Amino acid sequence: VQLQASGGGLVQPGGSLRLSCLASGISLENYSIGWFRQAPGKEREGVSLVSSTDGSTAYSDSVKGRFTISRDNAKNTVYLQMDRLTPEDTGVYICGAGRFYGTARFIFGRPQVEFDYWGRGTQVTVSS
Repeated sequence: VQLQASGGGLVQPGGSLRLSCLASGISLENYSIGWFRQAPGKEREGVSLVSSTDGSTAYSDSVKGRFTISRDNAKNTVYLQMDRLTPEDTGVYICGAGRFYGTARFIFGRPQVEFDYWGRGTQVTVSS
């Protein structure tokens, strides 16, 4: 099983990026997929999640209204569209997959250790 995150890069404040999480070895439609990020010196934090139970989505307060998570089951890929980026969005973005039952809001609060699979991450740097 492999989760491959891609799409990161260097972008100016106010810019946009779209991250992709491509899975191999599992069918993402059976998993709830979360995007997490880790900034230097900080703990990994949840950014967004899409539930496999009902397709609902959840976002952290810091990205709500700017980021959009979506999934394409045919491509076995989950995306994170990031708009109006700020320097505080800088970090390594990692996708995780877990077999959970429930809404995205419920799953978003679950401990990260309960996720089954993790990707390596992609670096996002927001700087002028």
